Amino acid sequence: MAVGIFDSGLGGLTVLDAAQKRLPDVDFLYYGDNAHAPYGVRDAENIYQLTKAAMENMWDNGCDLVILACNTASAAALRRMQEGGLPQGKRVLGVFVPLIEALTERQWGDNSPPREVEVKHVALFATPATVASRAFQRELAFRAIGVDVEAQACGGVVDAIEDGDMILAEALVRSHVDALKRKMPHPEAAILGCTHYPLMEQTFQAALGPEVKVFSQGSLVADSLADYLQRHPGMQGNGAGGFYTTGNPGRVSDRATQFLRREITFQAA
Repeated sequence: MAVGIFDSGLGGLTVLDAAQKRLPDVDFLYYGDNAHAPYGVRDAENIYQLTKAAMENMWDNGCDLVILACNTASAAALRRMQEGGLPQGKRVLGVFVPLIEALTERQWGDNSPPREVEVKHVALFATPATVASRAFQRELAFRAIGVDVEAQACGGVVDAIEDGDMILAEALVRSHVDALKRKMPHPEAAILGCTHYPLMEQTFQAALGPEVKVFSQGSLVADSLADYLQRHPGMQGNGAGGFYTTGNPGRVSDRATQFLRREITFQAA
């Protein structure tokens, strides 16, 4: 009964890596739907069906708690899954809320009315599907008022990272930052709204400039998960972890090993 971490591809490894460092005694089961990546160019119904199928697979493999490390899945599927009812004893958590809590300096579970916060101009970099969903803005509105969010759909970045073409990924990031700054010349903060993007965090920071605070998800989600497990210790479990993919296990293992700089071996899901 390991804690599950799901992503459409390899981006969720940034969350897994942070979670393993934060919670070394917890077993994790990572599931990458690489055969259908990237999710960011798919429509909401397709994303929901793919996410739902992945969750059912992970539940069948003993994961009572699953983290949707995919922002696109969190944006397009999480609320619908929760409103439709989850199986008894199962929980699915997204990655937006820890990010927004850090941005707005609110504690986990703070359900007080939205209020003004220090940061007024925020750049959001995300996949086309996440941007189209406006899920980030909706969740932010529950916690803060008076924040101007300018979203930039970063087409091609996930594909380049999944293909291991980091030179192309860097060029695309710089291009998307330039496009964002034409719409919002002076953002105070930037949200990397895709778990692939922390792999390009230095490129984002360099393109945005040192005065912009960049919020990345790995450590924030890991801290939030640690807090959740402390309050719900029964969700932790002690089952078998591992790495599963709907894609080619050998190819995915090679890419994952390259990303995390340690040996990672995926099995077929």
